[in-house]
Amino acid sequence: MEDDNTAAPAAAACLVGHVTVKNPAKWADYCARVPATIAPWGGQLLFRGKRNTVLSGTHPHTDVVAIRFPDAASLRGWHDSPAYQALIPIRDQAVDLVLVSYDC
Repeated sequence: MEDDNTAAPAAAACLVGHVTVKNPAKWADYCARVPATIAPWGGQLLFRGKRNTVLSGTHPHTDVVAIRFPDAASLRGWHDSPAYQALIPIRDQAVDLVLVSYDC
């Protein structure tokens, strides 16, 4: 039996943003700028969507965004990067949101 010292690959990490748009023009500006900030971290926009129906419980937000990163360190690196941090003032003027990261 051979020893296998290779570590398991890190789990991918997904970011889900639950969003309520306050200023559509600023939201569009923010959305146009985000892809350039996620690419260097290996991030991929999975989808943006509008709420259709809440099937169970309550959910106050109207929109959602999901982004996948290679691992949690990449997700955190993107979020803390100067490029993304520069967009946060625009984001905060544009939307109310909750950002949650998940292993996926």
